[in-house]
Amino acid sequence: MRKVYIISGERSGDLHASNLVRAMHKLDSTIQFRGMGGTYSQEAGVDLAVNYSEVALMGFLEVVLGFRKVLKYLKLVKDDLNAYQPDALILVDFGGFNMKIAAFAKEKGIPVHYYIPPKVWAWNQKRALKLKAITDQIYSILPFEPDFFKRFEMNVEYVGNPLFDEIKKFTPHEFFFQKNELSYAPIIALLPGSRKQEISAMLQEMVNLVSKFPNAQWVVAGVDSLDSELYEPARKAGIKVIFNQTYDLLSHATAAVVTSGTATLETALFRVPQVVVYRTSPISYAIGKKLIRVPFISLVNLIAEREVVKELIQGEFSAENIQAELQRILSNPVYKGQMLQGYDDILERLGEASASDNVARRLVESLA
Repeated sequence: MRKVYIISGERSGDLHASNLVRAMHKLDSTIQFRGMGGTYSQEAGVDLAVNYSEVALMGFLEVVLGFRKVLKYLKLVKDDLNAYQPDALILVDFGGFNMKIAAFAKEKGIPVHYYIPPKVWAWNQKRALKLKAITDQIYSILPFEPDFFKRFEMNVEYVGNPLFDEIKKFTPHEFFFQKNELSYAPIIALLPGSRKQEISAMLQEMVNLVSKFPNAQWVVAGVDSLDSELYEPARKAGIKVIFNQTYDLLSHATAAVVTSGTATLETALFRVPQVVVYRTSPISYAIGKKLIRVPFISLVNLIAEREVVKELIQGEFSAENIQAELQRILSNPVYKGQMLQGYDDILERLGEASASDNVARRLVESLA
């Protein structure tokens, strides 16, 4: 019987980790899993030592202010990993935390597999050398990453994007409108993020748009693992908040305002025209602006290697600017068509391989 330790540190990573665990269990049901994650991982059969919700932080300043908490959980996970003595460690995204765990595991002689590696191409690219030293195998989900890693003499394979695994499982709810007491007016979806800091920073500005589009129906994609009070600005504005139905929402949306992250790519795969927004603390932004080495922040534009969707970042993130972009999307069919063509180009670059199955097969083979 083989033992695997698996670590994810936020909602999307937890989802992809759970799909990977299920895919591995299909190949070998005797593998035992323990680690750090959330509800998705737990439901897939991972014995959780730590729930990621206790650790999750975002932004440079937020990480600095929460450093003691991070150190506490780093020690907890290291001690648990050492006691568990797994045959392999699987790290899923969550770069800052997981790279420290990878270095620790490597010293202990535990094989380290990194699924969804840190975005070392975005800033401080020399971290690729560190990644090379502390991992045994890396599985990339972005088609441009293997060429980047080749520059550091690293053999990294693109295994497909795990969002396809999740979208393929999705079946639209037959009574979505009735279930959520929605009208049949055109829906503009608001996706303010999956972390407390993101929603606090983004939602109010999104809510300020409501009066500008009186014929639209505004709906917020909520996350039920967070405090419901975070969505109070939307409720006060008469906006419906629906929880854990993002794909249903996107399958019915006419347009969307999306906080930069995995959700931008999900929105593109559902072919919903979008405007991407992001705001963090001034100090985090100032530091990030000096360090980040890529021209875009949204996955959509990064994969396309050109501007497919408008990004309104920091100072440009305002209700007025979002309004202007939404009006352009809704009233200019040529502009909207160009965005949808960009989505088609992204789909072609991503391919339709099952990332979960591909990585599971390689991992189970390595454990044999």
